[in-house]
Amino acid sequence: QVQVVESGGGLVQPGGSLRLSCAASITRFSIYTMGWYRQAPGKQRELVAAVTSSGTANYADSVKGRFTIARDNVKKTVYLQMNSLKPEDSADYYCNARYPTIGGQSYWGQGTQVTVSS
Repeated sequence: QVQVVESGGGLVQPGGSLRLSCAASITRFSIYTMGWYRQAPGKQRELVAAVTSSGTANYADSVKGRFTIARDNVKKTVYLQMNSLKPEDSADYYCNARYPTIGGQSYWGQGTQVTVSS
């Protein structure tokens, strides 16, 4: 059974940093597109960052220059380094693993909460 488990969330002051981790027990992890999404109360879930099997990364405009996504295919883990955090970054952050074909299998983690507040 596939498991996707996030960790690393917490409370941080504005301007601070956090690193989220997502471990996925997926066979052939390296070919999956891995993404981080977030959902704030009363808002829709949105893509924060994603990285393809080739290492190509893309980011939401709101986090460009502040967040970095990286993957370690040996450890089957994807990371989200978040710097210069703002209160508006507060949300539940979810990891997603998606097989890169139309209608490909998609797996979600349970989420980890990030709160940016003084």
